[in-house]
Amino acid sequence: MERHNTAISMATLLFAFSSCVLAAPDNQRQAQLQHLLDQDCGACHGLYLTGGLGPPLTHEALAGKSRDSLIATVTLGRPGSAMPGWAALLAPDDIRWLVDRLLQGKPAP
Repeated sequence: MERHNTAISMATLLFAFSSCVLAAPDNQRQAQLQHLLDQDCGACHGLYLTGGLGPPLTHEALAGKSRDSLIATVTLGRPGSAMPGWAALLAPDDIRWLVDRLLQGKPAP
């Protein structure tokens, strides 16, 4: 458990530092990321991200959770759960955009 906490702490520091130098994805990439959020994240977290195999990712459910811890979760995943790490498939600025999108509250279709 301590190794996992250390990894999350290191990822948090990395993303806190890198958030100053990374650019937001362009509009085309944002559309691709929104599709990923709807389809891939929605496959486990529910069509409206209200929960399923994974916990809800609604604005209300994420209230009180730090941006950095959410970035670390998306980046590294959750060992011992079905939540994979997305660092191999997504750039750090993509992950930051997805987390920011979730924290803003994803509107229902």
